[in-house]
Amino acid sequence: MSEAIKGGETAATLRAAWDDLIAALGRARDAIDDPKLHAPPPSDRVLAEGYRYLLGWAHGAFERAFHADPARSHFRRAIQPISKSTIDNADALYLNAEIDGNRRYRLQARVRPGRKPPQYVILEAGTAYAGDSGSIAELRPGSRAGTGAIDSSKLAVAADGSFEILVAPERPDGYSGNFVATKKVRPAREPGGAATVHVARHLTLRELFHDWEHEDALDLELVSLDDDGTPPAPLDPPRTADQLRRMAAIVENQMKFWNEFYAVVLETHADMNGDGKRFMPRNDFNAPNAATLATGGGQSTNVYAGGVYELPDDEALVVELRVPVPPLYQGFHLANLWGESLDYANHQSSLNGFQTEWESEGVARYVIAHRDPGIANWLDTTGLPVGFMTFRWTYAEVPGELPTVVVTKVAVAAVATAVTVAPSRVSIEERRHAVAIRQSHVQQRYRQH
Repeated sequence: MSEAIKGGETAATLRAAWDDLIAALGRARDAIDDPKLHAPPPSDRVLAEGYRYLLGWAHGAFERAFHADPARSHFRRAIQPISKSTIDNADALYLNAEIDGNRRYRLQARVRPGRKPPQYVILEAGTAYAGDSGSIAELRPGSRAGTGAIDSSKLAVAADGSFEILVAPERPDGYSGNFVATKKVRPAREPGGAATVHVARHLTLRELFHDWEHEDALDLELVSLDDDGTPPAPLDPPRTADQLRRMAAIVENQMKFWNEFYAVVLETHADMNGDGKRFMPRNDFNAPNAATLATGGGQSTNVYAGGVYELPDDEALVVELRVPVPPLYQGFHLANLWGESLDYANHQSSLNGFQTEWESEGVARYVIAHRDPGIANWLDTTGLPVGFMTFRWTYAEVPGELPTVVVTKVAVAAVATAVTVAPSRVSIEERRHAVAIRQSHVQQRYRQH
């Protein structure tokens, strides 16, 4: 066969894969405004942000499809300012690495000189990437599993703040250091049945920040101990075609999954199960619950409470929080209906436990409003009339007494009357200073120089 004929076949193969990618992107685009795909109620801003949201998934899918290599694994930013999703935590650096759970890896982490480490760190190994199936059926028990995890409460850390974690199918004999398992065997459910072996395909590392002015992301190195120093095979047309189609599937499935998750599981837009209420209530919070697969999973050590704010220009929400047991981390965050956290670098659209001004031990009050009421604990909606609001609390063990949240809707003009004690009032200059700290931290967290 001549080179020209082979070249023609190669071009046709790659063009077909490219055409499949473009077609899948078109179907993913339908999730922006098609009610059958559970698109959120449209508005000018919702539609505009929907296209950005779609391209964020495309950005991440390109990285995953073309640059993931379990034999030479490395962490990528699973969520960042240009690709937000999943009602992400404004205090978190989300990192993901594709692995082969049959291989061994070593993670080394170091604190940058002169900086503080993150408030909280957790490394988790799991069998699947949430949303890749394209259907909420993946939330059924047994569909995906975690094989191992370690967090700040259990990490052995050196005096300089550095640490090392062995990530492997099983702990070696005599090894006493930090360890995360990538294989998990579940016994048979019935006598005589076969055991189920779960093999991890992903590592997820979350770094959570409290003191944005002084805390910084860790310097990381992930090494595949079984393949260190070996190069990958050169790229060839069949693999490129497979990668194009994998990118297509990731984008389409993620768009469909999260739309369905917000609409059906969280009941964001309407009561879906006929019980007369929504799991995510309007202008209120659901009862705090520990993370479970039934409600999407999330960080395994988190307790969540969430709802949807819906505010005209002249109204605000006063949120009273009581936290009887101090957590390792706390965050309060706003997001749009696509699950993109609001612009937390340039707006005070989130507040964590360190940034919060507490009224007394374990008691704080916040104001959610479209314009600055001059209250320290203000969460800025950035002018978005409807959006998600989420509390996160991190506990090594779920406490017997969970936080409580009470919400009162008031006129913006009545905020000063409704909040008569702490938090304190802040000036325009003080607010600008607080936002400047946020801008600087986000640049450092994502190394945007």
